[in-house]
Amino acid sequence: MSSFTFATSKSIICEPEAASRLAEICAEQHLRSVMLITDSGIVGLGLHLNAVSSFDRSQIPLHVFSNVKFDPSESVIFEALAIAKAEKVDAIVGFGGGSSLDVAKVIALLAHPDCKQQLVDIYGVGNAKGSRLPLIQVPTTAGTGSEVTQVAIITTGNTTKNGAVTPLFLPDIAILDADLTLGLPPHVTAATGIDAMVHAIEAYTGKYKKNPMSDLMAKEALRLMAGSIRNAVNDGCNKKAREDMLLGAMLAGQAFANSPVAAVHALAYPLGGAFPHSSRAK
Repeated sequence: MSSFTFATSKSIICEPEAASRLAEICAEQHLRSVMLITDSGIVGLGLHLNAVSSFDRSQIPLHVFSNVKFDPSESVIFEALAIAKAEKVDAIVGFGGGSSLDVAKVIALLAHPDCKQQLVDIYGVGNAKGSRLPLIQVPTTAGTGSEVTQVAIITTGNTTKNGAVTPLFLPDIAILDADLTLGLPPHVTAATGIDAMVHAIEAYTGKYKKNPMSDLMAKEALRLMAGSIRNAVNDGCNKKAREDMLLGAMLAGQAFANSPVAAVHALAYPLGGAFPHSSRAK
């Protein structure tokens, strides 16, 4: 057997209504001040309310940043970072789709009191250094798998993007609460679901860093999603289908985080820069 390394999140909580006890989970981690990073769409739908309410019953201050946009720009990073530093938060929660989760990763790193790096310094593979704040990721779509990957993608110009890749972006906890995905519109369910299935296919068929662990994750991801995506699209409130899609997307994320995606996603990167609003779901 060839040598390989497999890295993923420290802890995964797969539990219905887990978001409603987010403050309890933060208290178990001895966190004292939390910033929740999300987007206006999540706030408009009220998907975050149970999570926010859990903090009302706790002694932990919560600061909600909801200005994340599709394919977040550097200006969004700077805005969120300024607030995180001003409020002296000691933990970050990403709550939403891939864009919110990516912003949360970067803020957890750059808002750490000992961080000496600027955003431009961390672009590329392995350039981020030091420590980050505790990080919890809560996906609301079954697609990007960003809750268990080492990558954050930031829009740097009108048609350009840049990425940072570091094990520091793997969260302390990934929370899979399928209730957050109930009622997701059919077109979003289909688009994010196909994206996750392609993650699994590329991880399994690619040669670079291919390993037995990523193969197991990819095959199980495809089994779950192939058997549930039609039901999830046709019946947005089918809880079993939603659970299978969310778990499948995460497993696909674990697979491609360790056996990277290849030509399909490479071809998509320039298209995403030219058509930014179509490349990543909230």
